Amino acid sequence: MYFNMSKYQENERNRMIELVKSNSIFYGGKYGILIKRNGGEKLHKEILLDEQNNIYKPILSDVLKYFKDNKISWWGGYKPTGHTLSSQIACLNHLFSIKNDKNAVLAVVQSICADFTDVLELDNDTDSTKAFISFEVVSKNDYLNECKDKQTPTRGANCTSIDALILAKNKDGKKFLLPIEWKYTEFYNSTDKSTEDGKDHEKGSQASGKERLRRYSELIKNSEQLSLKRENYISSVYFFEPFYQLMRQTLWTEQMIANPVSEKIQADDFIHIHVIPKQNHDLLKDDLDKNRRRKGYTNGAQIGCLEEIWKSCLINKNKYKVISPEELLQNIDKQKYSDLLTYLQTRYWQ
Repeated sequence: MYFNMSKYQENERNRMIELVKSNSIFYGGKYGILIKRNGGEKLHKEILLDEQNNIYKPILSDVLKYFKDNKISWWGGYKPTGHTLSSQIACLNHLFSIKNDKNAVLAVVQSICADFTDVLELDNDTDSTKAFISFEVVSKNDYLNECKDKQTPTRGANCTSIDALILAKNKDGKKFLLPIEWKYTEFYNSTDKSTEDGKDHEKGSQASGKERLRRYSELIKNSEQLSLKRENYISSVYFFEPFYQLMRQTLWTEQMIANPVSEKIQADDFIHIHVIPKQNHDLLKDDLDKNRRRKGYTNGAQIGCLEEIWKSCLINKNKYKVISPEELLQNIDKQKYSDLLTYLQTRYWQ
């Protein structure tokens, strides 16, 4: 194993290294970043020296312009990461090519729910970049108490954001927000986010955990979708990943819908989309009985996988859907997007 990698993550890392070596997908890109960690040095062969080789070439210039024009921070810095296992890059590589194609985006949402009949252009990007999919989306106002000194949320940095967002309309004319959380090789340890000290605080202070409880507890209590209610949410399922992220995105979406006057994007309802490769069993199907995340769920139900646990925390279980990248794009025009689909098949869908 490589550091604390899951089997799927290790397999994907090795596969990416071979793809770079063969020049079959990364445009002749070079790899090999030397990183110091814990006093030693490791050569990360899955990280590209030229980060632009990590992005599907036909969309590269438009992606860079989109992030610049919309003042979006890249994961980990001011430019795209060269890490070939990046979920942010995976999301862009899958969805950016189709964002202006209404029929393609409609095909995507119909793979989520057959009742959708239309998709609407989103109004939160600059005029030159508006489309039917928006990326790294934040609310106009700080509904989740995450910003300092009454600042407004910044796209891609230091607040709850949505990897990709679609606004769809169903056959009854009801508008739905479709927040998309994109995963690739991620898996998580059992860190309790409600009791963490934080890197800049005294050991044992639980300062970061207390701040998170302050931010989200009242919102959880008042949520119409989160079903697990407590007097105190310390060490509850909501503060263990990946549920911590799902909790915040659920609250975010509820607040977007509850504040139509303040927000450019308005909707009546939502479906929360979790895109996860089927092969990532460490995230999808791991039995959590012996994991501290499992202890956060307290009513004794014999459940284990991610989808079961999270749905057990929801009032309307139909508002959460797990889907693989292949399933999400299964209905787009295969002839029109043959080059994109070949790229995705080679790089991600093996």
